[in-house]
Amino acid sequence: MQTFILAGGFATRLWPLTEKRAKPLLPLAGKTIITHLLEKIPSEIPVTVSTNAALAEGFRRWKETIERPVELIIEQTRKDEHKLGALGAVAAWIEASHLDDDLLLLTGDNYLGFSLEEFLRAFHPPHALLAAHDIENLAHASSFGTVLTDPSDSRRVIGFEEKPKEPRTTLVSTGCSILPRTALPIVREFAAKQPENVGGIFEELLRQNVAVDCFTFHEPWLDIGSFASYLQAHRLLVGEQALVDADATLETTACTGSVSVAAGSRVIGSELCDTLVFERCAITNCTLRDCVIDEECVLEGVDLRGKMIRAGTVLKLG
Repeated sequence: MQTFILAGGFATRLWPLTEKRAKPLLPLAGKTIITHLLEKIPSEIPVTVSTNAALAEGFRRWKETIERPVELIIEQTRKDEHKLGALGAVAAWIEASHLDDDLLLLTGDNYLGFSLEEFLRAFHPPHALLAAHDIENLAHASSFGTVLTDPSDSRRVIGFEEKPKEPRTTLVSTGCSILPRTALPIVREFAAKQPENVGGIFEELLRQNVAVDCFTFHEPWLDIGSFASYLQAHRLLVGEQALVDADATLETTACTGSVSVAAGSRVIGSELCDTLVFERCAITNCTLRDCVIDEECVLEGVDLRGKMIRAGTVLKLG
């Protein structure tokens, strides 16, 4: 088996944090989102990460911080409209690498609370396997793509619905699946027609009578696609505490809720609540609530709520 992690999206909903940084490289509870994912993959499974030329340098630097080998595939595009598409990138890699193995397919901006080893044990080729999170609320399920299973066999997938107004299930599709080696030709054929539709490959497999199994989990799952979901993930993993890097400094500062302060930052005489402070920031006499402060910002005497602050910003009251 091999692993392919999709990490080439431009994540415009999280700008300015992702203007020059890939979403999977955003910090979350002391490490990047993609590192949380990588640490769950068994060490014997080779890992390939796919990104684009505009974001490649960040991934090169990230590779230097991890202990296991990772192959980095760089799509030579710098704009969203020029990309191969998520499934197109998968198909291009399958063809270029002459892959003849089962494929663990992951999206680099998802946080998975369950054990990937348990997920792998649930894989029985030639069936495909996808992970579905039981959101346990029909109303909430309407915001996601849902997975329909056989009423007589909850493991067997029979169909999908994309953001249904009246969901029939609380199972929502996640960015975690396994494609058996026998299905790779179908992936390539389907990607030639619908290169953006990575989720649609499972509907195509069903159409071609390839069985798709469902791995249902109740542990936390977060699709980090917005400011609100990023803060939600931060609260979930950090909890009610302050996570302060050993190379950061806090002086006469009150922290409530979930707070993280990264290396090289200095916070003096301030109040932080449910806030992330990235590397090398200088914050003095500020009140920050539900904020994300990107690296190398200088803030003095400001009161901010619900803000994402661009890297290198200087805000000084008066």
